[in-house]
Amino acid sequence: MPIYEYQCTKCGHELESLQKISDPPLTDCPECGEATLQKLVSAAGFRLKGGGWYETDFKSGSRKNVAESSSKSDGASSEKKAAGGCGSGACGCH
Repeated sequence: MPIYEYQCTKCGHELESLQKISDPPLTDCPECGEATLQKLVSAAGFRLKGGGWYETDFKSGSRKNVAESSSKSDGASSEKKAAGGCGSGACGCH
């Protein structure tokens, strides 16, 4: 479900709301009570719930598709550099 951001054009109050795509936009400001909420344009935000392609596909073994801690990613980065992978200068992107 997407997380939408709203701002009241009267009092400036900002809020986020977890809504279905099919839900109508919010209009009433919880701060001032006026029907002056406006949906803001922002980066996409959504919550993945349950199982699905993002959790079960495109992974190896029992590893989950989640971000690793910085200490693990630093080690992986060092290995790539040593092996001539991305970040070593051999790939042309760094």
